[in-house]
Amino acid sequence: MNVSHPFPFPQQTWDDLLTDPKEMGWSPNLLAVARAYVQAIGSAAVMIVHQGRLLAAWGDIAHCYNCHSIRKSLLSALYGLSLEEGHLHLESTLEMLGIDDSAPALSMKEKQATLQDLLQSRSGVYHEASYETEWAKATRPVRGSHSAGAFWYYNNWDFNVLGTILEQSVGHSLFEAFEQRIALPLQMQDYARQKQSYEYEPVSQHPAYVFRLSARDLARFGLLFLRQGTWQGKPLLPAEWVQACTTAYSHNEWGDGFGYLWWVASSGILFPNLSLEEVAYAAKGYGGHYLAIFPARDLLVVHRAETERPDGTIIDPGDVGYVTSAQFGTLLALLLEACP
Repeated sequence: MNVSHPFPFPQQTWDDLLTDPKEMGWSPNLLAVARAYVQAIGSAAVMIVHQGRLLAAWGDIAHCYNCHSIRKSLLSALYGLSLEEGHLHLESTLEMLGIDDSAPALSMKEKQATLQDLLQSRSGVYHEASYETEWAKATRPVRGSHSAGAFWYYNNWDFNVLGTILEQSVGHSLFEAFEQRIALPLQMQDYARQKQSYEYEPVSQHPAYVFRLSARDLARFGLLFLRQGTWQGKPLLPAEWVQACTTAYSHNEWGDGFGYLWWVASSGILFPNLSLEEVAYAAKGYGGHYLAIFPARDLLVVHRAETERPDGTIIDPGDVGYVTSAQFGTLLALLLEACP
């Protein structure tokens, strides 16, 4: 076991940190109930990391699944680095950054949205966007209906444009930036640039950036945030940025909060079927992709689903393999009950 640091970190693999849950105070019986539930709902992969040690790895943890909207939380790490290094500034407006879009182009009012507004999903720009769900299209506000910073809407336009802005600031693809600044330092086992892709649609100049990561690599990313940006005893991300990302600036109709590209528990709500009395935050992706972090318990849980069909198309809600947020909330409740 890796004991060179008071908080263990995985080296080339997680194998040296695999630990008997009973030795860590977990209830084997309750953990078995959780595992049976995972099998019942059709989860593709689950990892549980407690106090930096691997408690459980169920399913195919090496397969690189489409991350869907977890991509946004992945991008947050790159923004922490660019902001710290002075390449970008939260107060910069779209006008200052030279951002526009396909016709109908952005108005001058829309161009006053700042980088901070985009990170909080409060830009007030309701232009059509690539990689939107039908729900997002149906709920998108009318263009010009809200000023920048005044209204929260989970906006793929904001998220896609953040990818464009990041690439402009670093001078190469965000997938290359992620590889060099995050994947390599964290010794991700399965990250490959050729597995990542862009999704372009005629409605917008700004593509969606589609990440495909394995469960075991996503667990490393989660541990980086759980350790406040420190990896192997060295600072990789500013701790202040981790705190800023996981602070709720907005609250949605379901009750949970939204920080800088992360979901944050608010009034005990983070997922349905889960009542919390502690700080927690999560990255969430369509169809069953979740990374949930519980700092007070020194715990993270990764959940993956097979949401892509063999032809590359995305499964629909209700299809085999689709795991709802309510089902994941139930799983977390079972795990927290088993946790000491």
